[in-house]
Amino acid sequence: MSETVYHRRRAVSIENDYLRVTVLPGGGHIAEVYDKASGVNPLWTPLWPSLEPDAFDRAPADYGDGDDSKLLASIMGHNLCVDIFGGPSPAEAAAGLTPHGEASVNNYDVTAIDGSLRARAELPLAHLRFERRLVLQDRCVLVQETLENTDGCDRPIGWTQHVTLGPPFLTPGETEFRMSATRSRVFEGRFGAHDYLESSADFDWPLAPATGGGNIDLRTLTERPSSSGYTAHLMDTTRDDAFFVAYAPKHRLAFGYVWKRSDFPWLGMWEENHSRNAAPWSGVTLARGMEFGVSPMPETRRSMIDRGTLFGVPTYRWIPARTSVSVEYWILVSRAERVPEELRWPTISVEKPPVNRRQPG
Repeated sequence: MSETVYHRRRAVSIENDYLRVTVLPGGGHIAEVYDKASGVNPLWTPLWPSLEPDAFDRAPADYGDGDDSKLLASIMGHNLCVDIFGGPSPAEAAAGLTPHGEASVNNYDVTAIDGSLRARAELPLAHLRFERRLVLQDRCVLVQETLENTDGCDRPIGWTQHVTLGPPFLTPGETEFRMSATRSRVFEGRFGAHDYLESSADFDWPLAPATGGGNIDLRTLTERPSSSGYTAHLMDTTRDDAFFVAYAPKHRLAFGYVWKRSDFPWLGMWEENHSRNAAPWSGVTLARGMEFGVSPMPETRRSMIDRGTLFGVPTYRWIPARTSVSVEYWILVSRAERVPEELRWPTISVEKPPVNRRQPG
């Protein structure tokens, strides 16, 4: 492990002969999964200047005047959404909660332990503790996460891995996507100025109903000059694991995640393609989010709970009082001549460091 600077941010990296993984203590973001052979980091690096969360004291015009300005100032790559996936209620916002929860804007203690990188954070508004460990093995990264409820009450929560891809990995009309998706729904409303999908429409992956008729094949990144959209996808209930993989033909690079479907049954696909003109986007951003978690739609906590289920599957999960819940998933990077049609849970042997589990008390 080495302490470093990544795009003017405090950072910590671990690496082997194939990959370098970089984590930002400010926000806990996995900013980089750098493939040394191709020289490419598939994860999104925003074009605007990045700030440490505790240094966010600039005028709102720099990062917009919305309640997401603090998050936008520090977001990078793969950020964590806990304990909401979406915006806070007015009362939560007044109490200091930001969109996608405080986990994306809090400071993390990042250290090396037992051959892994460990990131820990206290989430005082949500009464949660979070720990993530990263272990490298060849071209794979094992990720272990534990969320502890320090409250004396059972809690309904959102928990989403907000993985966002960007250039140079993304190329309009070329980058391909595959995932273990089945029933799907378009965002229930207009998602940006250049949304080209039929609001609230249900469909089967990968053909999404387009506004005005016809279907859009979501497996290939659009060539439209401007577009925006969000679709929610139920992972295949006949599989124990779930996956998504993205493929960049010009780099011959495949990049994906594999997780247990019982942990994260949903994936939300978010698209921003030169659509948002307000600061800090300024009409120049190309990004696609592949956001797997326990909730299908970005929405408030009340809306998440009121929804209850979609396609018969719960849209949030519970963490019992003073109890820890753990999950694990893999990040996979490979050289390939074509897009892989699926990913499976790796069978390679990795010595898993013990995740700290505090006893209920």
